[in-house]
Amino acid sequence: MEFRTDVFSCFNRKWALLTAGTKEDFNTMTISWGGLGTLWGKPVATVYVKPIRYTWQFMERYDIFTVSFYSEDCRKDLALLGELSGRDGDKIARTKLTPAFLKEGVTFGQAELTLVCRKLYAQDLDRSAMPEDVRDAIYATEEPHRMFIGEVIDIIRP
Repeated sequence: MEFRTDVFSCFNRKWALLTAGTKEDFNTMTISWGGLGTLWGKPVATVYVKPIRYTWQFMERYDIFTVSFYSEDCRKDLALLGELSGRDGDKIARTKLTPAFLKEGVTFGQAELTLVCRKLYAQDLDRSAMPEDVRDAIYATEEPHRMFIGEVIDIIRP
């Protein structure tokens, strides 16, 4: 499985959608934090989700998740999916994105690239181990993110 990208900008500049669940039960959220690399001899994607996010429940419940990347044309839709919660209704219906159901996992037809991941590991970030300025700026009123590491089991390009 070969994959080449600018790992330092693919999340931060392009953003991505993190989607977990099944055809019958899934949720997605926009992410701008993440990483790609190798762990335990496996290609992995690392994503971070706060427990207050609706997608967190799906990440906990299901073993498969996808990380999908989009062209600049989809930027408004990704922004909307980052602002709205699936708890409050069908936020996907408010976008031009169309769900695409995979053998394992869910992505969207407009994705330029989708990484299908099998969850390997999850752990809450430790507030006491963070730099004070980060802890004060990001986690003053909310619990820290949970880090999810998934083995990349498939790469889908249209």
